[in-house]
Amino acid sequence: MMESQPLQAPTATAPPPGSAEPAEAPPAVTPGKEFTRTCKGLVVVLIGGYVLLQLLPSSLNYLAIIPSKTIPYVWTVFTAGYIEQVLPGAIGSSLGLLFCGKDIEPAWGRKEFLKFIILINSICGILAFCFAIGLYYVNGKESFLVTPLSGFHGCLAGFLVALKQLLPNLELPMCFFWKIKAKWMPFFVVCFSSIMAFIVPDSINFLPTLVSGMYVSWLYLRYFQRNPLTGLKGDPSDDFSFPSLFPAAMRPVTDPVANLFDRMLCARSRPLEVALPISDPTKASRRRERGERVLEERLAADNAGDTEASPRGHGTAED
Repeated sequence: MMESQPLQAPTATAPPPGSAEPAEAPPAVTPGKEFTRTCKGLVVVLIGGYVLLQLLPSSLNYLAIIPSKTIPYVWTVFTAGYIEQVLPGAIGSSLGLLFCGKDIEPAWGRKEFLKFIILINSICGILAFCFAIGLYYVNGKESFLVTPLSGFHGCLAGFLVALKQLLPNLELPMCFFWKIKAKWMPFFVVCFSSIMAFIVPDSINFLPTLVSGMYVSWLYLRYFQRNPLTGLKGDPSDDFSFPSLFPAAMRPVTDPVANLFDRMLCARSRPLEVALPISDPTKASRRRERGERVLEERLAADNAGDTEASPRGHGTAED
């Protein structure tokens, strides 16, 4: 298949004199039709990692995160995201990468797509290590220190957040007869994974990576990514706010969290807006008149000072 080409933002051209034609808007994001070459190459990496573990089981110690060995083997926090330990995980991650990537990569471009994958996988690896160490100190179970942690599911969770941003109304098939819109997929996956963590205790190892993958990807897309379609940094729209990831009934819980990160990450990037409370137009008019009088008095005083200084300068020159 031919590789999908990234969507390019249109170049703004000045309209001819006397023309009132508005500037062309950025192109809308549309679902991809073909699997991209980049995604196919990454599938080879995922399948190759699984095959490597079957041929050399001891390589897991050098590629996956084992908290008790991570300090000597620091690179594992960066490689663990591409290592699947079981065949269903390798197949599921490969399919998720292909189907999500064909919609995301054409909109972002290959460079930004790969940057997103590397960033999310790396941060998820670091957070998974910290979470395992924290659980060990809380529960005292040595299993948290020796259980290998790896998998592409953190990045897949980030893809769901990206699809919510790019194609929120895209219907994703869940079963043969049931589809769910992309904007609700992150919340559905978190709820489903949380329930499975109680039913299947071993699946709790996936939950921290899923949650961190979603949240880190939202932070990056919301505040830091340079949008290739608009050229703007981040996505401040209300449709991509943190509370929009959850149902409206959860707003009392999600709004304070959103406001906290909005103040932390956007305080310096937003222009300073100072609004004076004006409840009475008459008072506002008087306030402006007083300001004008003060400004006129200062200008008159400065002019008078310059006038006095000029004769003194002439007298000194004549002497």
